[in-house]
Amino acid sequence: MLLHHLNWLFGLLLLMAGFFSAGHALLYRRDPRAALVWILICLFIPGIGFSLYWLLGVNRIRTRARSWQTSGRGMQWLTPASRHFVISADPVPPFPAENLAALLHLSNAITRRPLTAGNRLRPLINGNEIFPAMLQAIAKAEESIFLSTYIFGSDRIGRRFINELGAAAQRGVDVRVLVDALGERYALPSARSLLNRAGVRTVRFLPPFTSWGMFHLHLRNHRKLLTVDRRIGFTGGINIGRSWLSSKIDRGDVIDLHFQAEGPVVGQIEDTFLEDWHFATGEEVSTRPHSPPLEDCTAYCRGISAGPNEDFEKLRWLMVGALDCARQRVRIMTPYFIPDRDLISSINSAALRGVKVEIILPGRSNLPYVHWATRAYLWELLEYGTRIYYRPPPFAHNKLLLVDTFFALVGSANLDPRSLRLNFEFNVEVFDPETVKILSEHFEQTRRNSRQVTLEEVDGRPLPVRLRDSFCKLFSPFL
Repeated sequence: MLLHHLNWLFGLLLLMAGFFSAGHALLYRRDPRAALVWILICLFIPGIGFSLYWLLGVNRIRTRARSWQTSGRGMQWLTPASRHFVISADPVPPFPAENLAALLHLSNAITRRPLTAGNRLRPLINGNEIFPAMLQAIAKAEESIFLSTYIFGSDRIGRRFINELGAAAQRGVDVRVLVDALGERYALPSARSLLNRAGVRTVRFLPPFTSWGMFHLHLRNHRKLLTVDRRIGFTGGINIGRSWLSSKIDRGDVIDLHFQAEGPVVGQIEDTFLEDWHFATGEEVSTRPHSPPLEDCTAYCRGISAGPNEDFEKLRWLMVGALDCARQRVRIMTPYFIPDRDLISSINSAALRGVKVEIILPGRSNLPYVHWATRAYLWELLEYGTRIYYRPPPFAHNKLLLVDTFFALVGSANLDPRSLRLNFEFNVEVFDPETVKILSEHFEQTRRNSRQVTLEEVDGRPLPVRLRDSFCKLFSPFL
């Protein structure tokens, strides 16, 4: 009799858990199709259904990041009062147009930093241009060096940085290094241990196992930031290691793009580092006045911090807005291309409006399963006129979005769900015809050396290959 009542009670609890989970999906799932699927699973698969929902259907990554934000562990610059649509009175670049005004309006609304005038942005290609410029700036530092990176190698390139950073710390410069806790595992011995021995204050961003008892495979700090004396800054896609160094640009292991910045935007790069430093250490930090605009420098720039702690999916919204504002040409370079439905619709819409849309992808990826998933998306773009190219090896790690002749978006973010939803990223939006012209020339040179992908080629894949690619596509939100 008792066993009968216990079974009845257990069944009732399972039923209540299923209804509760279905109600949660009904209220909080944004996609009605996904909501309907989860409701059916919760109601018609007792016990297992609600377990699957809470395991796979709830975005605990964003929930955890938001809880840090509201509890004060996150970036203290983001107060609750600031997290809403605010149109700021930013300077307007001196080449106004209707589509430019719309893009500026969107950017002002969803970002929390002002557009700054009087910046100089210098593109640097691969480690043989990037590393000497960074090391030279570190060697000349007098007050502060703030460095954040995802991967910090302990090979000969990494040790050159460690030696220069250690020498700067010895001469009294405030040197701080922030390394992602997962990214540092790419190198043995870890650069962090070598930096600490050299007297450099080095901390990890979000160790995978924390004192809160939670495993953090996601929520990685993918930002690449360096500021020296708040006077010169570097940001882009490059990590620190010999894979990014080559004697000839077409023979290295990885091809990448980075940017040296001067002007007020350097202060925004430094502010981002200090926000992350506060998150990782709990130390209270204070920002310093930004540098004044540089004379005879034409770039209008804004640093954009993006991550799951933010209310807006800034980079995705900004990319969609830029694509919708395009009138002549869109050029995209990215190492990982897994677009969501909004991005696919915006790319196709631009192509159907007569905008020339070109995308350059690596012909050989360092992550084969991502490459396979990408191929399952390409037919959706090719059939509406987007031109897609495969750059031959070595692996191209460039990240670039160019719109017409006036707008560029550069930085650390890839065009995939991990960058746009799960990682902490830093990009810079640039309104400057001169900078866009230089980047366009780099894009054209790369395109001439690349192979165009055709719809016939994609449709002609053998059935086993198409099944493999489509299977990988199922896991796109987690790649």
